[in-house]
Amino acid sequence: MHIMPNINPAKFLSEVKTELTKVTWPTRPQVTRLTMVVILISLAVGLFVGGLDFVFTKVVAIILKR
Repeated sequence: MHIMPNINPAKFLSEVKTELTKVTWPTRPQVTRLTMVVILISLAVGLFVGGLDFVFTKVVAIILKR
């Protein structure tokens, strides 16, 4: 049987605030640069997967027409 600890929401929120002050937040240029990296990689992967889908669709269509 599990015993639930005594949960105090005020203490929890206080600890969350303390931990958030320890975080090293990224600068605006870092966020902008990394956002662009994510967008470009997403586009590249999307184009790659879309290309594979196109090729496989054509191959299956050719095979089924025989």
